[in-house]
Amino acid sequence: MPVLVIPSIDVHQNKTVRVVQGIPELNCPEYKNDPVEMAMIWRAENAKIIHVVDFDHIHNYSNINHNIIEEICDSVIIPVELGGGIRNLKDADEAFSLGVYRLVIGSLAYNDENEFIKIIEKYGPKKISAAIDVIDDEVVVRRRRIKTGIDPLIYAKRLAELGIERLIVTDVKTNGMMLGPNIELSEKTAEASGCKVTLSGGISGLEDLLRVNAATDKGIDSVIIGRALYENKFSCQKIWRVAESGLFN
Repeated sequence: MPVLVIPSIDVHQNKTVRVVQGIPELNCPEYKNDPVEMAMIWRAENAKIIHVVDFDHIHNYSNINHNIIEEICDSVIIPVELGGGIRNLKDADEAFSLGVYRLVIGSLAYNDENEFIKIIEKYGPKKISAAIDVIDDEVVVRRRRIKTGIDPLIYAKRLAELGIERLIVTDVKTNGMMLGPNIELSEKTAEASGCKVTLSGGISGLEDLLRVNAATDKGIDSVIIGRALYENKFSCQKIWRVAESGLFN
């Protein structure tokens, strides 16, 4: 099955931003400021799901973008998955009330397993994915600033034990850099955990996408792409328009 391409919309102060290694950058001329308009464009380009990151919630625990996120969900007929600063069950409840289909949870799984389990038990593994951010083969948390000393493969196994079925794997050093994806990391994570893996970070264009597509038999079924799509690094817009079945399992 072809790899599913998931466009990313990174939101900071109600605007679409470019993000390099987890740091949002405002006023990028290549990007449309309105995240809602951007979501509608990706839908018109036949995207099957959109990945949204709320950077104000990550960095300031602010709900400033909630209205925008709700409007995104109301404006497109495809699922929206949301990541960014989910710290407890109450945050998860609020996020789902905005209309998102699935949550991506990162640091909470490391900081408070019990609270993380509560969210999984309430919403189920189809609605919750876990993010694994990696720097130099070490899991990092809390805005990717804290090194845990944990091997990502061991961590992936633990998340699977907690009930997670999908992992979002990011090699932070490739994120937003368009230097090529760390496919090996995602392959090993899928093998170690038995989970489905979404690769995030590093895609620079068609050649990288085809390399990821070749790894679908090793557990990578989807890829999140941001900067390369916004900056039109694909020679043909139709390259990443792939119809999927069984998409939201």
